[in-house]
Amino acid sequence: MSLKKIRADELQVGMYVVMPTSWQAHPFLKNKFRLTSRSQIDRIIEAGLEEVLIDTDRGAAPASKPPDPPPGPQNAAGEKPAKPPRKPKESGDEKPDLVTDTLREAIRDRKLPAEDKSRIVRDNAMTMMNGLLSKPTAKNIRAAREVITEIVELILTDDATTTYLTKITRHDFYTYTHSVNVGLLGIAMAKILFRGSNGHNMHELGIGFFLHDLGKVQIDQTIINKPGHLTSKEMAVMRRHPVLGYQLLYEAQQMTEECKTIVLQHHERYDGTGYPKELRGEEIHLYGKICSLADVFDALTSDRPYRSKMDPFSALILMKKEMIHHFQRDLYEKFVLMLS
Repeated sequence: MSLKKIRADELQVGMYVVMPTSWQAHPFLKNKFRLTSRSQIDRIIEAGLEEVLIDTDRGAAPASKPPDPPPGPQNAAGEKPAKPPRKPKESGDEKPDLVTDTLREAIRDRKLPAEDKSRIVRDNAMTMMNGLLSKPTAKNIRAAREVITEIVELILTDDATTTYLTKITRHDFYTYTHSVNVGLLGIAMAKILFRGSNGHNMHELGIGFFLHDLGKVQIDQTIINKPGHLTSKEMAVMRRHPVLGYQLLYEAQQMTEECKTIVLQHHERYDGTGYPKELRGEEIHLYGKICSLADVFDALTSDRPYRSKMDPFSALILMKKEMIHHFQRDLYEKFVLMLS
């Protein structure tokens, strides 16, 4: 092993990295690995690592600094002519960084303990949703679908990891955190309800659950993060986000029936007091009812600008005592059993 210390901003794809910190202190599956994408380098820098080790026997070595070029031509004033501007990179050449190698490695590693796998999956899902909601282009929506499909497949085939995924969610009020929490809870609930059935496209359901709040990217953030109750005018704006999310998915040509149902119905309530269409009872699709339960539970158990989070038990009690008319009762009971 031939180790060399270099600055993190000098890393290049193809280098073999040896992380200088403990496994828990960085977002990667392993302490030693080959860099295969620019996004991995960005995540090392974002983790606050200024210097790392590379093994030059197992990966690329730092490029030697080229010698200074000979004096070039000068203009009449004795100055070198300005370099021509660099041609901008075409947007079509940009590769979305939403799909991480770490996520795929964790999902496919059968020896990785379920608790560790769930942490890696959750953290990478957060990165994915944060990137998507920061830039909800058609290309990023398609890339997010790839990530979500991998996560759904894991939940469907790994009960132990699923258990951890439903219990270790983060509880801040960011939309991307909420989206991941609802996505994990929603597909875990669907797995219980539809186990053994071939009548449901579970991958598309997962995509719908994760992207249920996509329309919030077009809502003024001062409304979303307001530290208090919304005015009637602000609430009217907020209630547009299901339709706005539908429009974003439609324009990206990623609108399946499952996504359409979940995005449009996740704020409908069993007693008809929801939005955008005030649907009631069986007018609400089962997929919308599942997402509604996950959405409300996560909202109650997460910090919000206007109140502190509740513990899961207290949230479930509140949902039963004060909000049960919003839900289909037997679904609520199954949701409680899933979390117990």
